This record gives sequence, structure tokens and C-alpha cells, in this order.
Amino acid sequence: MTREVATLEWIGDVDGNLRILDQTRLPREVVFRECRDERAVWEAIKTLQVRGAPAIGIAAAYGLCLGMKLAPNDERGFFQRLEEVTSYLASSRPTAVNLFWALDRMRRRADTLRGQPPEVIRKALLKEARAIHEEDRALCHAIGRWGESLIEDGSGVLTHCNAGGLATAEYGTALAVIYEAVAKGKRIHVYADETRPLLQGARLTAWELKAHGVPVTLICDNTAAEVMKEGKVQAVIVGADRIAANGDTANKIGTYGLAVLARYHRIPFYVAAPSSTFDLQLPHGGLIPIEQRDPQEVTCPFGIPIAPEGVDVYNPAFDVTPAELVTAIICEKGVIRPVNSDTIAAVLVGAADNFQGPQAALKSSANG
Repeated sequence: MTREVATLEWIGDVDGNLRILDQTRLPREVVFRECRDERAVWEAIKTLQVRGAPAIGIAAAYGLCLGMKLAPNDERGFFQRLEEVTSYLASSRPTAVNLFWALDRMRRRADTLRGQPPEVIRKALLKEARAIHEEDRALCHAIGRWGESLIEDGSGVLTHCNAGGLATAEYGTALAVIYEAVAKGKRIHVYADETRPLLQGARLTAWELKAHGVPVTLICDNTAAEVMKEGKVQAVIVGADRIAANGDTANKIGTYGLAVLARYHRIPFYVAAPSSTFDLQLPHGGLIPIEQRDPQEVTCPFGIPIAPEGVDVYNPAFDVTPAELVTAIICEKGVIRPVNSDTIAAVLVGAADNFQGPQAALKSSANG
């Protein structure tokens, strides 16, 4: 992501607002939206104006700050409002665990300040949201540094959906690995899946990579097997929206199929994600809630009817790739390989407290 275009930016102080880059308008237009209350943030997340697990978490943290501007000044009313806004924002999308992680972290920060004046808590909440934002920048760069060693000079790398700066605070997760490899002087050529039905690979990933000067070839989703067979691809790197304790990984629909293809063609399949994307309270991926999207995304993409009226549609936004198909998971703490419960726990040791809130405290919201 070019530094001139910020995916998310808080404008002002406690009484400020959130400015987001509307990703539904890319690549033809660069349009920014001003979010002045939690309803605008909910809508932005729901309609994919802001998307990507880390970016969703950051937006939700700022959304809570917006929602608390009108909170009552008495402690009971203030914290009742906090619960209402938290639950509301958590209902925007069910799969990306960063959403619930960020909201839980914000709520726990407020709990440490019970008894303080509401204005003190509001300032602390904004400071926490900004910290989440800044930390994600650092995490993305760390993921890139860990992952670039896995990519050899001259490699063709296949990506799916968008896991770049648009999906994070900066730099990305899967694309961070590519950017870091290029920065080290490696010659990398990216094959970007278009990623139906909303074409995040075509509209967003290709746009980002071209802006960075990284060679990229856009392919149809159903071309992936052919480019693997032709020897054009030496690695597959994707992001993640939620990773279970055993390494089963939820990501944009179509990821599972790529992992199967990569295994058949003996190509390494890597997942790049920050530690906040792990949900250690879920033992396996079968328990990850999968968002079902509007059928019109399939039958009438971008307002153009392409299917018979009234046809049945199955439109899950994500699928789950079994851990045994994942060669390694790259996070800011290192490379997890082989991918299983033991290696994940070993790499994430000392960070477990960060994962206890989302599933337990926000379980009802996650399924709402």
C-alpha cells in the first residue's frame, strides 16, 4: 500500500472521527468516507468498505470510541452504553476474529478505569485504539521479515483475495512477505487470483502490487491449477480471518481449493497472519462461524445481472483449510512449522492472555 493512501485514519482528538478508504470504489476511484458514529463504522465493515481481518479490528476499536462520545456521564450508564456499542459492532461480521479481539481489548481497558470520570475513560479508549493501529503496522513488517526467507529468488507466488496494506494498518500480511522479499533484492512475480464473486484480487491486490512496482499477473480463479501445472508458481501465500488452535484456517472462499491444488503439485502453501488472528479457544476449524453473503453478489455482481432470476445461490464468504494442508503459518513471532496445536502453542507462548476474551466474552455476538 502506498504511504500516500491510508486505509484508516483517526482525525482529531476524542471528539474526532474516523476516515476510511472506501474499498468498494477501487480501483477506478479513490474515495474516502467519514465515519462519525458507530453506525457508520458498522455499515462500513458490513458492506466491505473496510475489509481484511486486521483492518476490521482497527476500525471496530475506533468505532467504539465514536459510539462512546454520546455515553451518559454516570458510571452505570457509561458502561451499559459500552456493552451496547461493543455488541452492536461485533454483529457486523462473524468470521474475522480480530473484530472480537479488538473489541474485547477495548472493553478490558475500560474496565481497568472503573471509578474514573467518563472523559478519562474516553481518552484512554482512543489511546488504546491508536495503540492497536500502530501495533498492527509493526506486526505486518515483522511478518514480512519472518516470511521472506521462505521465498526463493525468481519465484512465482500465487495469492488469493487481498492481504496487503488495504487489509491491515500498513504493508499487509501475505503481501508483506512479498514486499520484504522484493526489498531484499529477490525477483518475485505474483499471480493474483481474481477472487470471485467480489474480485478483491483483481480490484485490490493487483492495484496494490502495481503501485509498489511488483510484477503481477492477474488470473481467473479457475486458472490456478493450470499455472501450477505449467511450473509458474513456486509458493502460495494467503492471509487468514481466523485460525483455530490446531491450525485449521478460515480465509476467503476458494482458499481451501488452492491448498488442495498446491498439495497435489507439491508447492508450499503458506498462511500469513498476526497472532491476534488465532482463536485458541476453538480446537478445530469446524467450529469457526462462516459468514453467508447476499446472493446478489453472485447473481448480479456490481449491478450487472448474469444469472436467471430467482435461481438458488450458495454464497459463503469463507472456507476452512485443514491444518495438514498448510506448510507453515507466518506470524510476527516466527514461522510455525509443522502446523499443529503443539507448535502453535510453542510459538505463541506468553501471548495466550490476549486470546481469552473474544470467543468467551463475545460468543453470542460472533454468531449474531
